[in-house]
Amino acid sequence: MKMWSGRFRQPLDPAFEKWQRSFPYDQRLLPFELAASRAHANALEHAGVLSSEELSEIVKALGEIGRRAESSPEFLDDPEAEDVHHFVEKQLAALIGPTGYKLHTGRSRNEQIATDLRLFVRESIDTLQNLIADWAEAILARAETAGSASSPLAMPAYTHLQPAEPVLVAHWLLAYVEMFLRDAARLADCRKRANLCPLGSGAVAGATLTLNRQAMAEELRFDGPTANSIDATSDRDFAIEFVDALSLLSLHLSRWAEEMILFSTPAYGFVELPEPYSTGSSAMPQKKNPDLLELVRGKAARVMGCATALQTLVKGLPLAYNKDMQETQEPLFDASDTVVGMLPLVAGFMNTVEFNDARMNQAAQSGFMNAWAAAAYLVERGVPSRLAHEAVGKAVQLAVERGCDLQKLPLADLQAIHTSFDAAFHSCLGLPAVLALHDVPGGTAPRHVKRALQNARGRVASLRSQEPLATR
Repeated sequence: MKMWSGRFRQPLDPAFEKWQRSFPYDQRLLPFELAASRAHANALEHAGVLSSEELSEIVKALGEIGRRAESSPEFLDDPEAEDVHHFVEKQLAALIGPTGYKLHTGRSRNEQIATDLRLFVRESIDTLQNLIADWAEAILARAETAGSASSPLAMPAYTHLQPAEPVLVAHWLLAYVEMFLRDAARLADCRKRANLCPLGSGAVAGATLTLNRQAMAEELRFDGPTANSIDATSDRDFAIEFVDALSLLSLHLSRWAEEMILFSTPAYGFVELPEPYSTGSSAMPQKKNPDLLELVRGKAARVMGCATALQTLVKGLPLAYNKDMQETQEPLFDASDTVVGMLPLVAGFMNTVEFNDARMNQAAQSGFMNAWAAAAYLVERGVPSRLAHEAVGKAVQLAVERGCDLQKLPLADLQAIHTSFDAAFHSCLGLPAVLALHDVPGGTAPRHVKRALQNARGRVASLRSQEPLATR
């Protein structure tokens, strides 16, 4: 029996009935539907709609439905269930008879799906926070290794894909930690807004019974009930915001993947692709391809597409609930599944990838990346910054013409460019001196990178200190 069939005299067109069903994908919401149903049943008993015996029957039956779904996947093979709400009502009626139909008193599927989806988003965020912590810890472990030697590992930093200045490898890796910590903060912020309970909102105007909405919210460990029944039943901002945050997280994963791909090419040679996360060519025996990294880039586009789909879907909908909103579920699930699937794999890649230390250090000392340090040397001697820039630019041009580095230019030639060059100039151009020059918080000077590593370790650990909120 349909949950709405009383008004109709003709059956649904079979093709349309199959096409409009959401149960094939919203069955994954069953644990949340059962939890929300228990909260509603308790509220009905408190309101005098259910006796204590009926409440006990319903709660016991809801538990049985959950156990059967976990132990027997075929239990969910129900070609008649329209959606997860219909499925639960059918199973309740089968288990306890007409009492099962009492559970729907005073509520609507509009508030049910809004509640289930908020619970899904909340649990997904809790899962993702731990996965982000795993991923960030994998990056941190490599950064700490690169920064712990007596001579910390260095590499070129780039702007416009051109060598710019040398930095510590740990400093480069910490840039990614910062990105993903921002992603975790966005998800935590999204969780706060999502953590309000729509139960008691009814179809659009509020429940037809005096239900204790606060008690239902507390039972499900929401921060409180939603403030407006029209908004509560039509709101999908929490889903859009969640997938937007996943889109940005995926963008960051894609940028990381792109750098790893570039740095693994012979032109750079900084990274040796780990075989467990690479594949070969069916035609060219020598190939080792960065398939994991390329798929991360591709799946980032998929998540961004989900974000676009959600926004486009909702943008023209009048208040309150519309059937279009059923289409928000699959992009929401897909985006969450895609990111949850990626994070353990990229962490595994980072734990096993090898860096070519010698190649990185050598590259950090070539290409005139000490030119700004040379200009700073002149500025310290009272040369105006713009004039120092010009003088070092001329020195670089002279070195290019002679096919040597700045350190190899004779002092006489340098003094012909500017009289402030002196015998101490060449000693300021070595890699340790150039790195130490950036002696500001957030800079690549070794002492600041060491502090940044310690700070990042504590911030990543705090992601795990947030106790996940139970949904069952």
